Amino acid sequence: MIYIKTDAEVELMRESNLLVSRTLAEVAGHIRPGVTTLTLDSIAETFIRDHGALPGFKGYAGFPNTLCTSVNDEVVHGIPSKYTLKEGDIISVDCGVILNGYYGDSAYTFTVGEVKPEIMRLLEYTRASLEAGAKAAVAGNRVGDISHAVQTTAENGGFSVVRSLVGHGLGKQLHEGPEVPNFGKRGTGTILERNLVICIEPMINMGTKNTRVGNDGWTVRTGDGKPSAHFEYAVAVRDDKADLLTTFEFIEEVLIKR
Repeated sequence: MIYIKTDAEVELMRESNLLVSRTLAEVAGHIRPGVTTLTLDSIAETFIRDHGALPGFKGYAGFPNTLCTSVNDEVVHGIPSKYTLKEGDIISVDCGVILNGYYGDSAYTFTVGEVKPEIMRLLEYTRASLEAGAKAAVAGNRVGDISHAVQTTAENGGFSVVRSLVGHGLGKQLHEGPEVPNFGKRGTGTILERNLVICIEPMINMGTKNTRVGNDGWTVRTGDGKPSAHFEYAVAVRDDKADLLTTFEFIEEVLIKR
């Protein structure tokens, strides 16, 4: 189902999504070689609960942790573990919270120390595809306008777009309608109405677009073992331009200091 929010609901969702943004910034300060993904998960859960919210992913459809931590060729839904981050890794950290009865949801792909130039380029194009998609999240446009913007930006860099996973509506449920694919044609799909809240989340691969699910039933990996990147905004559709409910500013303040 698609639920159009009131202005008051959008403001409540802004609070939940800003908490996600601050949680990711808290995690950012601890990402370095030698740290386990389970340590990052514990830091995030403590931070979320200390701010009066609940982890949005923990227990969702049986998912066991607060964060999805997806390293290198893991696309999304990686389960935090005793894996120790290494110099040259990349890690997508996807976080959700429930605050005031509404979900927040965002993701950011971090570098661990220095990474190869071609991997940094993957991150840059994935981030650019997110920004391009968000610019299309304007009332009167269609979902396909977002999808097309994401796809063309990523493919212009020579990268591939994951087809098997999509963005989604967000609200009192973590996954509401409509689905927001990262590939598609302009002028197709659901019409975007003012105060529709959606998550735009490009999942972009260095090699093949094909993916496979690991033995844990959750972790999605690239089909060829090459790296994948993932960035996600929660966005409220507005009449003139998209209203970003999540922000990467807090994360980038931490990264600059690091």
